[in-house]
Amino acid sequence: MSQPTHHQIATYLTDYALSELVKYVMEDTGCTIEQAMERVYNSPLLVALQDEDAELYVQSPAYLYELMNGYFASN
Repeated sequence: MSQPTHHQIATYLTDYALSELVKYVMEDTGCTIEQAMERVYNSPLLVALQDEDAELYVQSPAYLYELMNGYFASN
């Protein structure tokens, strides 16, 4: 069995983080899944998270949620 590529790992971890961010938004705001997805996917954090060179995807979803509501919310 071959080892996953860097891109495959990045994609997997990014997808996982995004799903967790949507859950956090729903839990904190009581909004629908659609509203939570809109907030996450329209956040400036998404661009940074998808930048494989920055490797932000290796951070925990909880940390990313704090970033989304802090630094990236104000920029």
